[in-house]
Amino acid sequence: MPTDASYQGDMHALYADHHGWLYSWLRRKLGCAHNAADVAQDTFLRILASRDALLGVSEPRAYLTTTANRLLIDRARRQLLEQAYLAELALAAEALNGFPSPEEILEALQALEQISAALQGLSHKAHQAFVMHYLDGQTHAEVASQLGVSTRMVQKYLVQALAQVHRIVRD
Repeated sequence: MPTDASYQGDMHALYADHHGWLYSWLRRKLGCAHNAADVAQDTFLRILASRDALLGVSEPRAYLTTTANRLLIDRARRQLLEQAYLAELALAAEALNGFPSPEEILEALQALEQISAALQGLSHKAHQAFVMHYLDGQTHAEVASQLGVSTRMVQKYLVQALAQVHRIVRD
């Protein structure tokens, strides 16, 4: 088994002598500089992780291409698995009619945050009237009864709340 110093030297020499060549080979093979750089890096990491990988290597470029090709096969398998998983998720989402998409959920949450921020500046009763009427679906009379005010006052609270929400959302 090689010593740490000799192994580090061998790895450094392998990297210095062949990284550029491996990167160029992968770039031609993949057609993408970013993917080529990733696979080249992963190739050297795989070799580095296998401490005795450099023992008896007489053809370093053949060894590097074999290692890189195995990584490319692993990558392709992973991509196929991911694509199949995403396709199944899409089919499952289509089958769940009536459920909001993640984008719709995000939009609703953002709207609720804006409304909540706008309602912070209102009186407690105006805030309550807005929530009870628009979110709980209660009538003006039901809100008035629960708050102990007239329906006319509930209408004023709702106008105040809507004006405040409009100002916040517009800005």
